[in-house]
Amino acid sequence: MTPQSALPIGPLVDAHAAKRPERITLKGRWATLAPLDAHKHAISLYDGSNGEPERERVWTYLFDGPYANLQEFRASLELKARSEDPLFFAVIDNASGRAVGYQTLMRVDPANRVIEVGNILFTPAMQRTAGATEAQYLFARHVFDDLGYRRYEWKCNNLNAPSKRAAGRFGFAFEGVFRQHMIVKGRNRDTAWFAMLDSDWPARKAAFERWLSPDNFDGQGRQKIALSDLMPKAGS
Repeated sequence: MTPQSALPIGPLVDAHAAKRPERITLKGRWATLAPLDAHKHAISLYDGSNGEPERERVWTYLFDGPYANLQEFRASLELKARSEDPLFFAVIDNASGRAVGYQTLMRVDPANRVIEVGNILFTPAMQRTAGATEAQYLFARHVFDDLGYRRYEWKCNNLNAPSKRAAGRFGFAFEGVFRQHMIVKGRNRDTAWFAMLDSDWPARKAAFERWLSPDNFDGQGRQKIALSDLMPKAGS
């Protein structure tokens, strides 16, 4: 029998727990993440994500929605706002002061210092904007620099090509597909898994901050250098 001391085992790590996320406000140049509040945010989020086919496309890969009326949506938002895990944050467009999306920190595991970003709802007004990128940067910076997690996960329906592209653009490494992982709205979901590690974060943080720098945008607000050109490749 092989002695236990000769078997391969993982390296020792500092086993202290990470902090649990709390309802705080994270302010950026273009966007602010604030605790979701049904009273403050329901109308603008409902108007941005319901009522027209193009708006309702944002619900395709989410677990709920679209909603038939504001009353139903507000009731759902009230439940979301009370949830501790997932913990919901509204994404506020700083220029207009309106809520244009929400996202969550979820599957919170302080003991193993693992956490996930999920339930991302970006209305069409939020998509492909600097604020959308900044919202992800604000979360990642909070997860690693403030809360002390060592693994930050991104998961999505494997058919959700835009979400998979976004994960790569934001510096998450693809780790594989969990086949027949869930049944969502009566349909099979194969789940694509991505992750970023604390050892990855310094280089990815530098890429985000270089991209978000005011001198990376011209007078019309157009980027000069794409984030994909700055972000280290997966595994580097």
